[in-house]
This record gives sequence, structure tokens and C-alpha cells, in this order.
Amino acid sequence: MKTLLDLENWNRKEHFQHFKQMEEPFFGATVQIDCTKAYQTAKSLKSSFFIFYLHKTLVAVNSIENFKYRIDNNAIYINDRVDASATIGREDGTFGFSLIEYNPDFTIFEQTALTEIERIQNTTGLFTRAFDNDNLIHFSAIPWLNFTSLSHARSYTFPDSCPKISFGKMMTSETGKRTIAMSVHVHHGLMDGLHLGQFTDHFQELMNS
Repeated sequence: MKTLLDLENWNRKEHFQHFKQMEEPFFGATVQIDCTKAYQTAKSLKSSFFIFYLHKTLVAVNSIENFKYRIDNNAIYINDRVDASATIGREDGTFGFSLIEYNPDFTIFEQTALTEIERIQNTTGLFTRAFDNDNLIHFSAIPWLNFTSLSHARSYTFPDSCPKISFGKMMTSETGKRTIAMSVHVHHGLMDGLHLGQFTDHFQELMNS
């Protein structure tokens, strides 16, 4: 479900009208996330760390209203829930785009994710299902690379306003501290650095909890 944003009375109306005209309206940043406790928690639950931090990502996304905004023509809609389209790798080196529905209950979310991951890994091709709605984040993991910045392939003619969140290789220091790079790209017509900071701070809090 989604509701129409009252654009005329939105305090970011001018910002939206300015940035939506740009050929590349997305901006982003890469931050280092302390995942020491989160990794330990995932292992104690005997859960996939990938699924664990994907869930924490969606918890944070669904907690920041601007991350739930999507553009449809010249209107903005607020989604009640945001799910994840994550890239899922296969043994042959290819990957497919998944659709993993968000649920605040990790146990339910984990089962949903495991089912979708298994489905993708037993199919071929990039698109193995329809994506009828844009209440998504585009999510990927690059566990082979400890990156400090990241860019995305994008068609400027395709109307896209979904946030893009990527994680890199987990690194472990001599003291046992674990960190992971997180890249977040968002549409500047929908949010600013303030909202990006709110998201990353909340995500770190969730990883520490």
C-alpha cells in the first residue's frame, strides 16, 4: 500500500523539483560499519550473516520515512513497507535478482529469504520473476572486495528512485574488531545528507544491539 505525498505543502518541494531534472539525481556515500556484535549474534542464532544484515538494513530503511518515498511521474508516493531486491549468486558465477519481503520478525524474514535464495539458485538468468512495484531497495553484496567507494550501472532514461545499498568484504583487525563497508546511493530529490546520516546511524545502532 502507498499514499500520495502532499507535494504542494512539502518543505522539500523546491529541492525535489530541482534534483529530479538532473540526468544523474542520485548521490551516495560509503561508510565503515562495526559489525563485531552483529556477526557474533548471527552465528549464535546459526543464521546467515548476509540474511542477518539484510534484515537490519530493511529495519533501518523502514524506520526512515524518506527511504520509503518513490517517484511516479511528477508525484511522490509513500510506501507502507519497503522490501529488498537482492542480487543472489549461483555456483556457476552468475546471479539473479530476488524479491525478499520485509518482516520485522527476523525468524519469519529469515525463512522468506532462504526460500527465495534457494529459488534463485535453482533458476537461470537475471530476471526470474516480475517486479510489479517499486517499494524496493536494490541490494547487493561484494564479499570479495573491501571497497572505499562504489558506483552503479544505471540507465538515465529509466525512471528509478529506489535506494541502492551494497556491502563489501568483512574485515577483521588484530584486536578482533570486525568491520564492513556499506555503500548507500539515494535519489537527491527525495532526501538529503541529513536523511542518509539518520539511516547509517540507525543501522549502526541496530548492528550493535
